[in-house]
Amino acid sequence: MPEWLNMLLRSGGLFLLTLLLVRLIGKRQTSRLTYFDLVAAIAIGVVAAVVSLNIVRNLAGGIIVLAVWTVLPALIYVLSIKYKSVRDIVQGKETVLINHGKVLEDNLLEARLTPEDLLSQLRQKSVFNFADVEFAVLEPTGEVSVLLNKNQQPVTAKSMGMKLGRESEPQTVIMDSVIMDEPLTAMGLNRGWLHTELEKAGVAPENVFIAQVDSAGQLYMDLFDDAIQVPQPKTKDLVFATLKKCQADCELYALSTRQPRAKKVYGNSAAILGDAINELEPWLKR
Repeated sequence: MPEWLNMLLRSGGLFLLTLLLVRLIGKRQTSRLTYFDLVAAIAIGVVAAVVSLNIVRNLAGGIIVLAVWTVLPALIYVLSIKYKSVRDIVQGKETVLINHGKVLEDNLLEARLTPEDLLSQLRQKSVFNFADVEFAVLEPTGEVSVLLNKNQQPVTAKSMGMKLGRESEPQTVIMDSVIMDEPLTAMGLNRGWLHTELEKAGVAPENVFIAQVDSAGQLYMDLFDDAIQVPQPKTKDLVFATLKKCQADCELYALSTRQPRAKKVYGNSAAILGDAINELEPWLKR
């Protein structure tokens, strides 16, 4: 058999075998690879390359080595899931680099990081002053997790005492110009509603690449022609504006009328609308 054909067959067979064996290790994001994962991956690649190039004449021995470097990591992963001691050896432990704004030099030296490395990692987290950091932890993957001081943390609805309703998953109702009835039904809608919304936007279904409906019943579209600007839904804005107008009208009627009973009714109505607006504003304006 010609050498090139032998190499082609060995490479193709080893490729399929390696692909099958690597699936045993499990799925893991590249950014979450530990040093153990990196060593195992390099070893598998080197063994597969050496056997493919026929540097190792004993094909069975090469396959055994490849299987060992694949099965053992998979076994260790299973043990690390069940036992923390194994997990600490294989993946390592977290290292606190900053505690209450104070850089821990000994831990930084233990992690083999320079001050420049630490500052670079912080900048990647959009932190340019280490004094703004409450805690910074070096994860086993080599990534630095950062917790900012209370004064530096972004404002959230919880910190402002606002309660927001749950957001449900948007439903895709059009894909490649094809209307999808099942998501429409899941939202309690139908094709008639969809065609009405498309007519309001002046868009034909065959021109829509993707269309989604959010939990508020607003339709968002992306067209095949990127040069065409589709108007954004205004349902929430219209509801908010209508409520504000009703409140203003009630206040105006309460001021303009001379009848005490009517003044009281309009005043109470304006107050009720004001409370409703305050409760709905976080949902309508987000």
